[in-house]
Amino acid sequence: MYEKPWLSYREQLDKLKNRGLSVTDEAKALEYLERIGYYRLSGYWHPFRERSGLFCPVGKGIPRGKKTKETSTVLDSFKPGASFEAAVRLYVFDKKLRLLALDALERIEVALRVDISHTLGKHDPFAYLNPDILFEGFAKEADAKTGLPRHVDWMKKQATQIARSKEDFIRHNKTKYGHPLPIWIACEVWDFNTLSELYDGRPGHHRR
Repeated sequence: MYEKPWLSYREQLDKLKNRGLSVTDEAKALEYLERIGYYRLSGYWHPFRERSGLFCPVGKGIPRGKKTKETSTVLDSFKPGASFEAAVRLYVFDKKLRLLALDALERIEVALRVDISHTLGKHDPFAYLNPDILFEGFAKEADAKTGLPRHVDWMKKQATQIARSKEDFIRHNKTKYGHPLPIWIACEVWDFNTLSELYDGRPGHHRR
């Protein structure tokens, strides 16, 4: 059972200081604890914690002659020179890096939507529904696990995503034109996995 007590922000900071973490600006540190949280930040001051010496586990259950991996234990105390501010800098760096990665992924996803909808849409606005148009290995060959073509499972997934969509343009096209939706509309609500699967299943002569 979990037994650690609730701590105020002040108590959290005092706990860190008592363990050897340097704090230059206590007011700012308290602000970070209030805004980001102790446990989210704990992952960033974890590298600054001291470790015990390396040791090899011994005892029952270890086969004779088998090499054992040396390991160490992370201690509660911090290494000399470790600071709260350094942990925050790591947090900020990680946050910026993740935002850059998300931006890059979004650009890839948008380009993928355009490529799929433009290429298949030119062939047939509803090409994604027609197994005769798509790559045979995706649209007609039975999957070893399900016994059905991958396209069958893909169709269920994309239909579910369209049905769940709350986007106004989806509701408008459903109301005005009904089903099915042309690929350049439908693909806007597919997730990245659904897009990727159809990209792999596009007709052979569309493959680069």
